[in-house]
Amino acid sequence: MPPSTTKSLRIAVLADSDTRWKWGALTADRIAPGPSMEAGPRGGAQVGLALDGYLLRGRATPTARQLEEVGVRADSMREVTAVEFLRAMAETSYDIVVLALVGGGVQAMLHGLARVWDGLQERPVVVTGYVGVVYEKLADGLLLRHGADLVLANSRQDAERFRAVYEGVGADASAVTEVALPFLGGAAYEGEHDPYTVVFAVQPSVPDNRRDRVYLLERLVQHARLHPEREVLLKLRSKPGEHTTHIEELPYQKLIQRLDPPANFRLVYGNMGEVLDRTDLLVTISSTAALESLHRRIPTVVLSDLGVREVLGNHHFVGSGCLASWDQLDAGHRPVADEEWVSRQGVAADGSYAHAFDAARERIAKLLASPDRPPLAPFYTPVTAPGYLPGILARHHLATDGTPLPGAPAHDKEPGPVRQIVRRAARGAYRHGVQRVAPVIRRMGEL
Repeated sequence: MPPSTTKSLRIAVLADSDTRWKWGALTADRIAPGPSMEAGPRGGAQVGLALDGYLLRGRATPTARQLEEVGVRADSMREVTAVEFLRAMAETSYDIVVLALVGGGVQAMLHGLARVWDGLQERPVVVTGYVGVVYEKLADGLLLRHGADLVLANSRQDAERFRAVYEGVGADASAVTEVALPFLGGAAYEGEHDPYTVVFAVQPSVPDNRRDRVYLLERLVQHARLHPEREVLLKLRSKPGEHTTHIEELPYQKLIQRLDPPANFRLVYGNMGEVLDRTDLLVTISSTAALESLHRRIPTVVLSDLGVREVLGNHHFVGSGCLASWDQLDAGHRPVADEEWVSRQGVAADGSYAHAFDAARERIAKLLASPDRPPLAPFYTPVTAPGYLPGILARHHLATDGTPLPGAPAHDKEPGPVRQIVRRAARGAYRHGVQRVAPVIRRMGEL
């Protein structure tokens, strides 16, 4: 079906976790051709924009609470398999499709969409990118995203690296488009609050062992005891049993129960922007929250206690001026970010954020105005990656030509009421296995 010819722009966002839904939905709001985004997203689609959300069914499918916490509303929201999403794209006309997925999911959807839209002159514009800092699997993730009309880079540094990877393998690099993180915003830091507030923003997957997590909590609690005049907050991403973009096998809220924290120590959930509104010092290992904090010029620390290592992701902050240890913080250290480093990271602390997405909007507007858009052409094909691509597609029940594999779930019809009940029960059992049983088995294997 051809894209909508009305003035209202229709955008579909496919996401596989709460964080990627937030990135995808806010990106849709930022890149939609139209008025400049000087005021930032309004907690939902801008005027004249119809936003439909699709949540890819899996271990990290966000719960209703997580979606509410993200605070970005869609005009419709439904949970789908990959095959169900492709069927929806064949039956519903959209102007833009945002793929907010891991690299393998993006690659599978690109091949599936290429089949669904085969022969369609005015097919939707396809956009993808990364939720935050790209500090691992650069080549792998980028080549899995190749084939989208726009591959968004969150900073000047990322844009340069992305183009170098594509050009280095002989792939077209024209899709790389420099933007910034879509969820930056909020008032600039103007001085200390009463009480002075220290926030430790955790990550679900880093560090990945009990010893290091307990160490970080002990140091956080110690900081609270050393500074009783301060409020010390542990900012958590999810509640026990919920998943985010990454698996969390050792929830901080369980580990903290044995440490008897003082009265000025609290656990907090909720929107990161609201927490930053009252933050005087943001502490983390390598969370994207550090970039949100730097955007608002809040003093920000990336911990070096466990080393500066690629596995932690804090190596990304080398040169930032933000690396420090708990010993230094206990002694009163306040970091000062390096301006040149910040300017290369898409943080846009200099006031340029209002125009960070102009180039993306212009490119999309040109593509939408073109009467004949070329077919999607991913770098990976059965010819270029015959030993890799089939496995990537099979995980989403697709063959190498983008068609559903025999036995693919719901590839021919909508599930009936009984099937929906069985599916929910099966999904619950699957999540229990991934979130509860598998971690126990892994830990037993380490004994």
